Amino acid sequence: MSEVVVSARQLCKNYKGVKALDGLDLEVGRGDLFGLVGPDGAGKSTALKILAGVLKASAGEAQVFGKSASAARSLGGFVPQNCALYPELTVDESLAYEAGLHRVADDVFQKLRQKHLERLGLAQFGSRLTSQLSGGMRQNLALCCALISQPKLILLDEPTTGLDPIARRELWQTLVSLAAEGVTTIIATPFLDEAERCSRIALMYQGKIHQSGTPEELQESLALRRLTITINALPEQSSGSQISALSEKIALSDNIVDIYPFGDHIEVLAKDGPAALNQIESASGAGKLNCHESTPTMENVFVMRLRALGLKELIPPAFPAVNSNLNSAATSAIRATNLVKRYGDFTAVDDLSLDIKYGEIYGLLGANGAGKTTTIKMLCGLLAPTAGQVSLAGESGSLRSRDLRRKIGYMSQKFTLYDGLTVAENLEFYSAIYELPRARRKQQLDWALATCGLAHMASSLVGSLPLGWKQRIAFGAAVMHDPQVIFLDEPTAGVDPLARRQIWRSIRDFAKRGAAILVTTHYLDEAEYCNRLCFVSASRMVTEGTPTAIKSQHSGELFELVCDHAGQTQKAFAALAAELEPWRISIFGKALHVLLDDSQADLPKVRALLSSSGLATVELRAIKFSLEDAFIAKVQTAARVGQGVV
Repeated sequence: MSEVVVSARQLCKNYKGVKALDGLDLEVGRGDLFGLVGPDGAGKSTALKILAGVLKASAGEAQVFGKSASAARSLGGFVPQNCALYPELTVDESLAYEAGLHRVADDVFQKLRQKHLERLGLAQFGSRLTSQLSGGMRQNLALCCALISQPKLILLDEPTTGLDPIARRELWQTLVSLAAEGVTTIIATPFLDEAERCSRIALMYQGKIHQSGTPEELQESLALRRLTITINALPEQSSGSQISALSEKIALSDNIVDIYPFGDHIEVLAKDGPAALNQIESASGAGKLNCHESTPTMENVFVMRLRALGLKELIPPAFPAVNSNLNSAATSAIRATNLVKRYGDFTAVDDLSLDIKYGEIYGLLGANGAGKTTTIKMLCGLLAPTAGQVSLAGESGSLRSRDLRRKIGYMSQKFTLYDGLTVAENLEFYSAIYELPRARRKQQLDWALATCGLAHMASSLVGSLPLGWKQRIAFGAAVMHDPQVIFLDEPTAGVDPLARRQIWRSIRDFAKRGAAILVTTHYLDEAEYCNRLCFVSASRMVTEGTPTAIKSQHSGELFELVCDHAGQTQKAFAALAAELEPWRISIFGKALHVLLDDSQADLPKVRALLSSSGLATVELRAIKFSLEDAFIAKVQTAARVGQGVV
């Protein structure tokens, strides 16, 4: 390891008898991009607060740059989960305030301000109040504030929660660049694909680090193979139901140790890949299947290691239905025609039309600030449109009637539960708001607690819980009255992979019972679960269709550049980013995805750039578009057209 920047020895932290940290040991070197991963409540946030010097440990020692963490506070930048921004300040005022605290010279401040705002997509929002920024934009601003003092250490607590895929790519490109400059970063993240971009990773559980190493070392330690099995669905069809049926035919065995459907494909972990494929084809009766074998992902490592440590994946209990919810699939549950919302000269939603049926899961995807949350608020009657018509559950007049309120469930992007109430008290409050019959309230509350996996925390104050746990409670509160129409605005933001699986099982179960579900998410693998998707950009619809259809509509070609190690990947990224638009390049573990409009003209240029950087021998191959690649290509192309670039 290079020079040690951060070290922790036997760190402990107790909160009224609860051990948040229990003997944590950690060493991070200069220039490391170090990832902390673990389930909600593992102690990641507590560890970062102690290292940032804002929380005192109950026992043990934490040193930063050879000093105690509290004495080294001025040497690092810290971005907590809540961003810690002042809502009454503008973007520019927030940066100037932070620069003043660190006595940054004005000429230096102006250069840094321009550099970081442009890099993180905020250059045009300098005069906007932070309270008027989207959740993802606030996350980016918080990082800008942390960088304005030019720290040599950055501590980030889930900084990409709420960021769209484009913004996530931009942030990680920033972190990779900072690492190359010798800046040390420790980042806690629930996105396991992001963890693969770190130089080293530590897996936390119950306040301890149980395994650490490079992504490659952790993946190889499983001694398993990953099989990705797809089916040939027509573009107008959703392959999700076929994939789900196929996954139910596959049984665990001595060889096959994990099976999980991911929208348009099944992921299988096995000790022997070819033998597992033969077993699956025999069990399915579907003949020859499309299968790609590869090394496990970090999500596979996360799930399997936590199971080995005793953390079991919760299976949601059967929902105790209040209503029949057997709605006709041919009937529109949510319909919007030429919907418009303006705030003065700013158009948040521009001529949007949707038609969502009962029993359908509909994904509304777009960049931060594209108008998704504004759209949901208009659709469920919380916000009056400037123009256009809305029909909700058969009502087109008053969307705020008492009867209609009982038919809908709404989980807001901004956490709407009450920090000063316990988990049980929050659920009881919402059961009354939705006018659940008193005779049914206890069974519905019990279901919500069991589904959240938080029955043991029923008497805990919500304000004391990790973000992922709060999200689970908010989901339970939004659906426990058995609504016919459900709006979920980023329901799994900040939730660990095991809990995400649990929430999506419940979402699919509600759809099977006939509920119409509109969901926004920045996890593009989740979007595969949707029957249909709508991409929005700059307040307008870009495309609509099944996940399969959207992936088949792409323009350009996608190439994967496979490197031998993370250092080579970062070198390749820097070489290509010097000539290509940054959004065309993304780091995926040891690989890069590169989007080219004209491969015949552009591929020789890419190879020349790699060769000039000493990377002539890396593998470069054409691959199919993932939904994330298709999303970024569609949204960025639409943005360039709107700006007159193409």
